[in-house]
Amino acid sequence: MKTLRDIGEDALIERLVRLVPRDENPTAAPGDDCAVIDPGPGSSTLLLLKTDALVERVHFLSDASARAVGWKSVARVISDFAAMGGQPGHFLITLALPPETTVTWVEDLYRGIADCLEKFGGVVAGGETSSVPTGSSAVISIAATGSVLRNRLVLRSTAKPGDVLFVTGLLGGSIHGKHLDFTPRIEAADWLVSHFKPTAMMDLSDGLAKDLTRMAKASGCGFTIGEAALPLTPGCTPAQALGDGEDFELLFALEAERASELTATWPFPDLPLTRIGKIVRSGQGESLTGGWEHFL
Repeated sequence: MKTLRDIGEDALIERLVRLVPRDENPTAAPGDDCAVIDPGPGSSTLLLLKTDALVERVHFLSDASARAVGWKSVARVISDFAAMGGQPGHFLITLALPPETTVTWVEDLYRGIADCLEKFGGVVAGGETSSVPTGSSAVISIAATGSVLRNRLVLRSTAKPGDVLFVTGLLGGSIHGKHLDFTPRIEAADWLVSHFKPTAMMDLSDGLAKDLTRMAKASGCGFTIGEAALPLTPGCTPAQALGDGEDFELLFALEAERASELTATWPFPDLPLTRIGKIVRSGQGESLTGGWEHFL
Protein backbone atom coordinates (compact mmCIF):
# COMPACT_ATOMS: atom_id res chain seq x y z
CA MET A 1 0.00 0.00 0.00
CA LYS A 2 1.40 3.40 -0.99
CA THR A 3 2.13 5.98 1.67
CA LEU A 4 2.28 9.78 1.54
CA ARG A 5 6.08 9.50 1.49
CA ASP A 6 5.83 7.32 -1.62
CA ILE A 7 3.72 9.66 -3.75
CA GLY A 8 4.46 13.18 -2.46
CA GLU A 9 2.31 16.28 -2.17
CA ASP A 10 1.48 16.97 -5.83
CA ALA A 11 0.35 13.43 -6.62
CA LEU A 12 -1.73 13.38 -3.43
CA ILE A 13 -3.56 16.56 -4.45
CA GLU A 14 -4.28 15.11 -7.90
CA ARG A 15 -5.83 12.03 -6.30
CA LEU A 16 -7.87 13.92 -3.70
CA VAL A 17 -9.49 16.48 -5.99
CA ARG A 18 -11.01 13.65 -8.02
CA LEU A 19 -12.92 12.46 -4.94
CA VAL A 20 -14.98 15.58 -4.23
CA PRO A 21 -17.46 17.86 -6.05
CA ARG A 22 -15.65 20.85 -7.53
CA ASP A 23 -16.09 23.73 -9.93
CA GLU A 24 -16.21 22.40 -13.49
CA ASN A 25 -14.63 25.59 -14.86
CA PRO A 26 -12.37 26.98 -12.14
CA THR A 27 -10.63 30.29 -12.71
CA ALA A 28 -7.49 28.78 -11.17
CA ALA A 29 -6.73 25.08 -11.34
CA PRO A 30 -6.15 23.06 -8.14
CA GLY A 31 -2.57 23.59 -7.01
CA ASP A 32 -2.29 27.31 -7.75
CA ASP A 33 -1.28 29.61 -4.91
CA CYS A 34 -4.92 30.45 -4.11
CA ALA A 35 -8.37 29.34 -5.13
CA VAL A 36 -10.13 31.98 -7.23
CA ILE A 37 -13.89 32.55 -7.04
CA ASP A 38 -15.53 34.56 -9.81
CA PRO A 39 -18.68 36.33 -8.57
CA GLY A 40 -19.81 36.83 -12.16
CA PRO A 41 -19.18 39.03 -15.19
CA GLY A 42 -20.63 42.10 -13.47
CA SER A 43 -17.88 42.13 -10.85
CA SER A 44 -14.47 43.70 -11.48
CA THR A 45 -13.04 41.93 -8.41
CA LEU A 46 -12.32 38.24 -7.90
CA LEU A 47 -12.32 36.53 -4.50
CA LEU A 48 -9.17 34.72 -3.41
CA LEU A 49 -9.33 31.88 -0.88
CA LYS A 50 -6.33 30.42 0.89
CA THR A 51 -5.67 27.98 3.71
CA ASP A 52 -2.30 27.06 5.19
CA ALA A 53 -0.94 25.29 8.25
CA LEU A 54 2.19 25.34 10.37
CA VAL A 55 3.13 22.20 12.28
CA GLU A 56 5.65 22.24 15.09
CA ARG A 57 8.84 20.29 14.25
CA VAL A 58 7.94 20.47 10.56
CA HIS A 59 7.67 24.21 9.86
CA PHE A 60 9.23 25.54 13.06
CA LEU A 61 11.32 24.14 15.89
CA SER A 62 9.96 23.86 19.42
CA ASP A 63 12.31 26.56 20.72
CA ALA A 64 11.38 29.08 18.01
CA SER A 65 10.04 32.45 19.10
CA ALA A 66 6.24 32.30 19.32
CA ARG A 67 6.05 35.82 17.94
CA ALA A 68 8.11 34.77 14.91
CA VAL A 69 5.89 31.71 14.40
CA GLY A 70 2.83 33.95 14.46
CA TRP A 71 4.39 36.25 11.86
CA LYS A 72 5.24 33.30 9.63
CA SER A 73 1.78 31.76 9.91
CA VAL A 74 0.07 34.70 8.23
CA ALA A 75 3.01 35.92 6.14
CA ARG A 76 2.90 32.63 4.20
CA VAL A 77 -0.73 33.30 3.27
CA ILE A 78 -0.04 36.92 2.33
CA SER A 79 2.80 35.69 0.12
CA ASP A 80 0.30 33.51 -1.76
CA PHE A 81 -2.07 36.45 -2.25
CA ALA A 82 0.87 38.46 -3.61
CA ALA A 83 1.70 35.70 -6.07
CA MET A 84 -1.79 36.01 -7.57
CA GLY A 85 -1.55 39.80 -7.83
CA GLY A 86 -3.98 40.23 -4.94
CA GLN A 87 -4.35 41.76 -1.50
CA PRO A 88 -5.20 40.15 1.87
CA GLY A 89 -8.61 40.51 3.50
CA HIS A 90 -10.06 38.50 6.40
CA PHE A 91 -8.26 35.80 8.37
CA LEU A 92 -9.48 32.88 10.49
CA ILE A 93 -7.02 31.39 12.98
CA THR A 94 -7.34 27.78 14.17
CA LEU A 95 -5.08 26.53 16.95
CA ALA A 96 -4.61 22.91 18.02
CA LEU A 97 -2.25 22.99 20.99
CA PRO A 98 -1.06 20.53 23.66
CA PRO A 99 -2.30 21.34 27.17
CA GLU A 100 1.19 22.16 28.48
CA THR A 101 1.45 25.16 26.11
CA THR A 102 1.85 28.34 28.15
CA VAL A 103 -0.64 31.15 27.84
CA THR A 104 2.27 33.53 27.25
CA TRP A 105 3.33 31.48 24.20
CA VAL A 106 -0.15 31.75 22.69
CA GLU A 107 -0.35 35.48 23.38
CA ASP A 108 3.05 36.00 21.76
CA LEU A 109 1.90 33.96 18.76
CA TYR A 110 -1.00 36.39 18.32
CA ARG A 111 1.32 39.36 18.75
CA GLY A 112 3.31 38.05 15.81
CA ILE A 113 0.13 37.64 13.78
CA ALA A 114 -0.79 41.23 14.62
CA ASP A 115 2.69 42.48 13.64
CA CYS A 116 2.33 41.00 10.16
CA LEU A 117 -1.26 42.05 9.52
CA GLU A 118 -0.61 45.59 10.69
CA LYS A 119 2.29 45.86 8.25
CA PHE A 120 0.78 44.20 5.17
CA GLY A 121 -2.99 44.44 5.64
CA GLY A 122 -5.75 42.09 6.66
CA VAL A 123 -7.81 41.60 9.82
CA VAL A 124 -8.65 38.63 12.01
CA ALA A 125 -12.35 37.82 11.66
CA GLY A 126 -12.54 34.74 13.88
CA GLY A 127 -11.08 31.33 14.56
CA GLU A 128 -11.19 28.13 16.56
CA THR A 129 -9.19 26.50 19.33
CA SER A 130 -8.72 22.79 19.92
CA SER A 131 -6.34 20.53 21.77
CA VAL A 132 -3.94 17.73 20.91
CA PRO A 133 -2.55 15.13 23.32
CA THR A 134 0.26 16.02 25.70
CA GLY A 135 3.60 15.97 23.95
CA SER A 136 2.07 16.38 20.48
CA SER A 137 3.10 19.06 18.01
CA ALA A 138 1.29 22.37 17.96
CA VAL A 139 -0.67 23.15 14.80
CA ILE A 140 -1.57 26.65 13.58
CA SER A 141 -3.99 26.70 10.66
CA ILE A 142 -4.81 29.88 8.76
CA ALA A 143 -7.74 30.39 6.40
CA ALA A 144 -8.10 33.72 4.66
CA THR A 145 -9.89 35.65 1.97
CA GLY A 146 -8.23 38.09 -0.38
CA SER A 147 -9.18 39.95 -3.49
CA VAL A 148 -7.73 40.83 -6.87
CA LEU A 149 -9.00 42.98 -9.70
CA ARG A 150 -10.01 40.81 -12.62
CA ASN A 151 -7.47 42.40 -14.96
CA ARG A 152 -4.64 41.99 -12.41
CA LEU A 153 -5.01 38.27 -11.70
CA VAL A 154 -1.85 36.26 -12.42
CA LEU A 155 -1.84 32.44 -12.48
CA ARG A 156 1.06 30.01 -12.42
CA SER A 157 -0.35 28.12 -15.41
CA THR A 158 -0.06 30.77 -18.15
CA ALA A 159 3.68 30.98 -18.92
CA LYS A 160 4.58 30.78 -22.62
CA PRO A 161 7.65 29.56 -24.53
CA GLY A 162 10.09 32.43 -24.93
CA ASP A 163 9.16 34.09 -21.64
CA VAL A 164 12.04 35.13 -19.40
CA LEU A 165 12.17 33.84 -15.82
CA PHE A 166 12.89 36.14 -12.87
CA VAL A 167 13.12 35.72 -9.11
CA THR A 168 13.15 38.35 -6.41
CA GLY A 169 15.50 38.31 -3.44
CA LEU A 170 18.08 35.69 -2.50
CA LEU A 171 17.60 31.92 -2.43
CA GLY A 172 18.70 29.22 -0.01
CA GLY A 173 19.51 29.02 3.67
CA SER A 174 16.01 29.35 5.05
CA ILE A 175 16.68 26.77 7.76
CA HIS A 176 19.05 29.22 9.42
CA GLY A 177 16.15 31.47 10.42
CA LYS A 178 15.11 33.30 7.26
CA HIS A 179 11.95 31.20 7.08
CA LEU A 180 10.68 32.84 10.28
CA ASP A 181 11.22 36.52 9.45
CA PHE A 182 10.78 36.81 5.68
CA THR A 183 8.94 39.66 4.00
CA PRO A 184 5.99 38.64 1.82
CA ARG A 185 6.51 40.41 -1.52
CA ILE A 186 3.11 42.07 -1.62
CA GLU A 187 4.54 45.50 -2.51
CA ALA A 188 6.76 44.17 -5.30
CA ALA A 189 3.93 42.05 -6.71
CA ASP A 190 1.55 45.00 -6.67
CA TRP A 191 4.06 47.10 -8.62
CA LEU A 192 4.72 44.27 -11.07
CA VAL A 193 1.10 43.66 -11.99
CA SER A 194 0.60 47.41 -12.40
CA HIS A 195 3.62 48.05 -14.64
CA PHE A 196 4.91 44.73 -16.06
CA LYS A 197 2.16 42.19 -15.52
CA PRO A 198 3.83 38.76 -15.57
CA THR A 199 2.51 36.04 -17.84
CA ALA A 200 2.75 33.67 -14.85
CA MET A 201 3.77 34.01 -11.22
CA MET A 202 4.00 32.04 -7.97
CA ASP A 203 5.78 32.25 -4.65
CA LEU A 204 8.71 30.00 -3.79
CA SER A 205 7.62 27.90 -0.84
CA ASP A 206 9.02 24.45 -1.63
CA GLY A 207 12.23 25.51 -3.37
CA LEU A 208 13.00 26.70 -6.88
CA ALA A 209 13.54 23.15 -8.17
CA LYS A 210 10.05 21.99 -7.22
CA ASP A 211 8.19 25.24 -7.78
CA LEU A 212 9.61 26.09 -11.21
CA THR A 213 8.85 22.54 -12.29
CA ARG A 214 5.27 23.07 -11.10
CA MET A 215 4.94 26.32 -13.03
CA ALA A 216 6.25 24.73 -16.21
CA LYS A 217 4.03 21.66 -15.85
CA ALA A 218 0.92 23.74 -15.16
CA SER A 219 1.71 25.88 -18.23
CA GLY A 220 2.39 22.88 -20.47
CA CYS A 221 5.97 24.06 -21.02
CA GLY A 222 9.59 23.32 -20.18
CA PHE A 223 12.31 25.62 -18.87
CA THR A 224 16.02 26.28 -18.79
CA ILE A 225 17.92 28.07 -16.04
CA GLY A 226 21.48 29.27 -15.58
CA GLU A 227 22.82 27.84 -12.34
CA ALA A 228 25.52 30.50 -12.24
CA ALA A 229 22.83 33.21 -12.36
CA LEU A 230 21.00 32.06 -9.23
CA PRO A 231 20.95 34.77 -6.52
CA LEU A 232 22.44 32.97 -3.53
CA THR A 233 22.00 33.82 0.11
CA PRO A 234 25.55 34.38 1.44
CA GLY A 235 27.11 31.06 2.38
CA CYS A 236 24.70 28.98 0.28
CA THR A 237 25.41 26.76 -2.70
CA PRO A 238 23.37 26.53 -5.92
CA ALA A 239 22.04 23.18 -4.68
CA GLN A 240 20.71 24.88 -1.55
CA ALA A 241 19.20 27.69 -3.61
CA LEU A 242 17.37 25.08 -5.67
CA GLY A 243 16.28 22.82 -2.87
CA ASP A 244 16.16 24.40 0.59
CA GLY A 245 12.65 25.83 0.19
CA GLU A 246 10.72 28.40 2.19
CA ASP A 247 12.32 31.37 0.43
CA PHE A 248 8.90 33.02 -0.13
CA GLU A 249 10.25 35.06 -3.02
CA LEU A 250 8.39 35.69 -6.27
CA LEU A 251 9.10 33.52 -9.30
CA PHE A 252 7.58 34.95 -12.47
CA ALA A 253 7.66 34.77 -16.23
CA LEU A 254 7.61 37.82 -18.51
CA GLU A 255 7.64 38.41 -22.25
CA ALA A 256 11.26 38.57 -23.41
CA GLU A 257 10.83 41.94 -25.12
CA ARG A 258 9.90 43.56 -21.79
CA ALA A 259 12.71 42.09 -19.70
CA SER A 260 15.32 44.82 -20.22
CA GLU A 261 12.86 47.58 -19.46
CA LEU A 262 11.79 45.81 -16.27
CA THR A 263 15.33 45.49 -14.96
CA ALA A 264 16.05 49.11 -15.86
CA THR A 265 13.03 50.46 -13.99
CA TRP A 266 12.86 48.09 -11.01
CA PRO A 267 12.10 50.49 -8.13
CA PHE A 268 13.21 48.40 -5.13
CA PRO A 269 16.93 49.00 -4.51
CA ASP A 270 17.01 46.73 -1.47
CA LEU A 271 15.30 43.82 -3.25
CA PRO A 272 17.41 42.06 -5.88
CA LEU A 273 15.71 41.07 -9.12
CA THR A 274 17.50 38.33 -11.06
CA ARG A 275 16.96 36.89 -14.52
CA ILE A 276 17.54 33.15 -14.10
CA GLY A 277 16.36 31.48 -17.31
CA LYS A 278 13.50 31.11 -19.74
CA ILE A 279 10.41 29.12 -20.57
CA VAL A 280 10.71 26.71 -23.52
CA ARG A 281 8.42 24.32 -25.33
CA SER A 282 7.18 21.19 -23.62
CA GLY A 283 9.69 18.36 -23.88
CA GLN A 284 12.62 20.73 -24.07
CA GLY A 285 14.71 22.20 -21.28
CA GLU A 286 15.74 20.74 -17.93
CA SER A 287 14.51 18.55 -15.11
CA LEU A 288 15.28 19.62 -11.56
CA THR A 289 15.03 17.79 -8.28
CA GLY A 290 15.07 19.21 -4.79
CA GLY A 291 12.85 21.03 -2.34
CA TRP A 292 11.63 20.20 1.11
CA GLU A 293 9.43 17.14 1.41
CA HIS A 294 6.86 17.64 4.15
CA PHE A 295 5.85 13.97 4.41
CA LEU A 296 9.23 12.62 5.53
